[in-house]
Amino acid sequence: RFCPLPPGQLVSSLAESGLEYYPPSQYLLPVLEQDRANTSRNSPDGPTDRFSREEVEWQNRFSDYEKRKEQKMLEKLEFERRLELGQREHAQLLQQSNNQKDEILQTVKEEQSRLEQGLSERQRCLDAERQRLHEQLKQTEQNISNRIQKLLQDNQRQKKSSEILKSLENERIRMEQLMSITQEETENLRRREIASAMQQMLTESYKNRLIQMAYESQRQSLVQQACSSMAEMDERFQQILSWQQMDQNKAISQILQESAMQKAAFEALQVKKDLMHRQIRNQIKLIETELLQLTQLEVKRKSLDTEALQEMISEQRWALSSLLQQLLKEKTRREEELREILTELEAKSETKQENYWLIQYQRLLNQKPLSLKLQEEGLERQLAALLVDLSAEHYLPLFAHHRISLDTLSRMSPADLAKVGISEAGLQHEILRRVQELLDAARIQPELLNPPKGEVLGALEVPTAPEEPPESVSPSAPPAELVVPTSECVVCLEREAQMIFLDCGHVCCCHRCCQPLRTCPLCRQEVTQRLRLYHSS
Repeated sequence: RFCPLPPGQLVSSLAESGLEYYPPSQYLLPVLEQDRANTSRNSPDGPTDRFSREEVEWQNRFSDYEKRKEQKMLEKLEFERRLELGQREHAQLLQQSNNQKDEILQTVKEEQSRLEQGLSERQRCLDAERQRLHEQLKQTEQNISNRIQKLLQDNQRQKKSSEILKSLENERIRMEQLMSITQEETENLRRREIASAMQQMLTESYKNRLIQMAYESQRQSLVQQACSSMAEMDERFQQILSWQQMDQNKAISQILQESAMQKAAFEALQVKKDLMHRQIRNQIKLIETELLQLTQLEVKRKSLDTEALQEMISEQRWALSSLLQQLLKEKTRREEELREILTELEAKSETKQENYWLIQYQRLLNQKPLSLKLQEEGLERQLAALLVDLSAEHYLPLFAHHRISLDTLSRMSPADLAKVGISEAGLQHEILRRVQELLDAARIQPELLNPPKGEVLGALEVPTAPEEPPESVSPSAPPAELVVPTSECVVCLEREAQMIFLDCGHVCCCHRCCQPLRTCPLCRQEVTQRLRLYHSS
């Protein structure tokens, strides 16, 4: 009977019952052997053949099994070999891919680093260049501002100075003294030399007037009047040219015979040698140069897209423009005064005096320049140069008259200078400060007290460049000593800017492009007056 209990429990149960348990393995083999014996007895071949066949059959099976097993093993090995080879190739490809990726990444990083370094370097260069330009512009603005401030102070100082009135009175006295012609001057008259000098002065004067009339004729609405005026001046100019083409003796003889020509030459030389007129011309030259530089600076700032300090530049430009108009009026007024003096001189002169204007011209030529007078009166050259540098040259006769030296100035106070006649407080302190600096430097370098004579005398000599009479559209005094910067016309971008627009003060157009303009191209202000700049070579 089948018992569901496990063998351990069955054994314990049987032991409790007094029975002994025998496992089935002790009884299964005899049963099988008995069953196998019965089968062999029933087989016709006998047990030996049957066992042989079964053994062969089992051996064949085992052999087939071993072959299949070996075949499977070979296939497995081949598969594993291929798998390993594929994995190895895959690993190599993966390694190559990773290496290439690393190389590409490294190359990209290096290129990016190089580009970033180049961009940083370029940015630093641009920043440095921009900073340099800003510093340069700032320095230029500061220099221009200082010069403008100095010009304004000089003009204010000259307005307050009473020396100008004194010089006018002295000029009138000198002109009255010129009317008395001595017998010695008549005998020593160098007729041909004076006539030759008059011819040169007249030629120069008429050339300048012809240039002015040619420019004015382009803007006059009354063409007939302009043509007649041009024809008159052209006739006079052609007459001068014909004199140059004629024999020199004939030209000089004609000048000697015409009193009007002699008077015109004397008038031109008188204007040329007038100290006050020269000071006004020099100030006009400086203002024209500053206006040109301010215009260039303003255009450069606009190109750099920087709006800082534009208002300050505009204020300086307007101040210079107003000062220029005022100086032009003073220049015209001074020329009228000189003409009045000439008229008075002619009225008081002896009309029957022979060679009157030739002698007057010779006197004016022989008149000693201011530098030589100061040198003869004992004024130190270094002190004269200092006053010229401070634009106080109108005080040179005052210093020479009182015999004031550098050593004397070192012991003077502003109150002492005021007693002498220098009323400007700022100029008093500046003169004393500069004198003290000069003396301190001279203790180390004594040669500073003896500058080159030509350096000082050249600053005091009367300039030889001709000036143009101021009209509404006439050019102002052409610069003869200043190095004038140049800029191109903002309209045609080809020719040089030659015109000053008033009232704004911009110098931005050539003489051709400015004709149809009614407003300034830079600031759109209405143009009320045009002045042409003449740059002498």
